[in-house]
Amino acid sequence: MPDFRIEHITRYTYPAPVRDSANQIILYPIKDIFQEVTRQELTITGDPVIDTFIDYYGNEVGTFTHSEPHTSLTISSRLWVTTHHRQLPGNDIFPGQQWEALKHLAHMVPYIDFLKPEYFEGVDELLAIVQAEKSKDDTPYQVALRFCRYVYDNFKYIKGVTTVETTMDEIWKLKAGVCQDFAHILTLMLRLVNIPARYVSGYICTHRNTNMRGEGATHAWAEAYIPDYGWLGIDPTNNCVANETHVRLAVGRNFLDCSPVRGVYKGSSDHVLEVAVSVGYEDEVHSSHSVQEETKTPEFKPVDDRPKNSYQVYMEMLQQQQQQQ
Repeated sequence: MPDFRIEHITRYTYPAPVRDSANQIILYPIKDIFQEVTRQELTITGDPVIDTFIDYYGNEVGTFTHSEPHTSLTISSRLWVTTHHRQLPGNDIFPGQQWEALKHLAHMVPYIDFLKPEYFEGVDELLAIVQAEKSKDDTPYQVALRFCRYVYDNFKYIKGVTTVETTMDEIWKLKAGVCQDFAHILTLMLRLVNIPARYVSGYICTHRNTNMRGEGATHAWAEAYIPDYGWLGIDPTNNCVANETHVRLAVGRNFLDCSPVRGVYKGSSDHVLEVAVSVGYEDEVHSSHSVQEETKTPEFKPVDDRPKNSYQVYMEMLQQQQQQQ
């Protein structure tokens, strides 16, 4: 039952005053029996009123407007989260019964969006691979783990080779990317064999002295729906089940449904965007890498500050929030 402290700071600076900054934030972690938010401190420049609502996928979403002229905007979220281990699915149901149960979900509203595979030119090639990887005696759980391993083994984790504008075809040809790309490929593979799959954004909080890909930034993974069990988190970036070390922020069809911060403003498109994420254990006070990050000012990572049009501003904002370290 680990207790984590997480700090997620987004900062915009502008060369001249801007105004009417309207934003949407998904920075409120999912709350259920496996994840307790014991405390959250959310501070925003100008102290605007934040209106919240629950979206179609069950995520808590906040909206706010900073109307006054300003040359910087900082959104700071500090979290204290307790996670609980979730037992893994059993294999006590015959595979045929489980696959038959999945067939009945095809026309059920909660699952329809998570069963629609994204079309791309290489889909036939990928379909042949998933059919080869899937054994007739496998349960959906076993298939999900095998697909996770396939992505981990066959796609290289390389920062900077993809952006949020990179298409599925380009990812498939590159066979490389970061966690959001790995999550998109895995969700597509699962959907091709009629397993509902959804995209998850959040944070990875590693065990003490254990390094994992994606720490130190927002992270992304997939969830597969397993009959008589529910949603199972699977992290293809690290080839593991997403359990008590993964803190969930939001779920959706893809990263666009889960972006932590997005918005628009009036003023010059020239700006600098910086983001910092740090994670530490609540009971640590010395020495570990996670705590060092937690107890110092988080390292901000600037985005290219060349002039951009509003579409570029929007897309790069999403990229910075979802592309991982």
